[in-house]
Amino acid sequence: MAGLGPAAETRPLLVKIVMAGESCVGKTSIVRRYTEPGSPPAGSPATSYLATIGIDFKVKPVMFNDTRVKLQIWDTAGQERFHTLSTSYFRGAQGFVLVYDITNLKSFQSITIWINDIYEKAGDEVDVILLGNKCDKESERVVPKQKGEKLAWEYGMPFFETSAKENVNIEDAFSVLTKEILEKKSGVLHDLDVVSLNETKKRTCCAF
Repeated sequence: MAGLGPAAETRPLLVKIVMAGESCVGKTSIVRRYTEPGSPPAGSPATSYLATIGIDFKVKPVMFNDTRVKLQIWDTAGQERFHTLSTSYFRGAQGFVLVYDITNLKSFQSITIWINDIYEKAGDEVDVILLGNKCDKESERVVPKQKGEKLAWEYGMPFFETSAKENVNIEDAFSVLTKEILEKKSGVLHDLDVVSLNETKKRTCCAF
């Protein structure tokens, strides 16, 4: 890792990512698929507390171009009664995974509301990726893929159709989002060292 000092070699970059979207679109399943392969499915007794507490987070260590990164992924509740709590966690995030369910038209129609919440709470410079989840349920689809692609294009964000159940595009989606965050680099912190990256580190640590 040429150009990185000893401190940077021992401390990973800390990136805060927040899941957003309506209830029951599969946010928790996506997070668990990505961070805990082989874990019990969402909705099991081990995860049922999410519906009452309304917030949880998982940590996923990853490597990008020999740079250690710690993704702190916040899983927010989509229910209306948790909306204020969920959006309060938007501040300070570098990236958002915005999810709708391809079998639920209302979840797609609410995406623009969530986008406005994100820009209001976290600023319009944050990186956002749009996921149309549950693509394994093609026979129940009510949101055409082209609609998701068009909405993502209008807001200038990457788009994937995913399946947490079948593990379709989950890894790719988080990889693309993390890459975009690190290329922008603003606000990314060293874990345990809460300081902004200096210019030298910005030039050397985040190329792909």
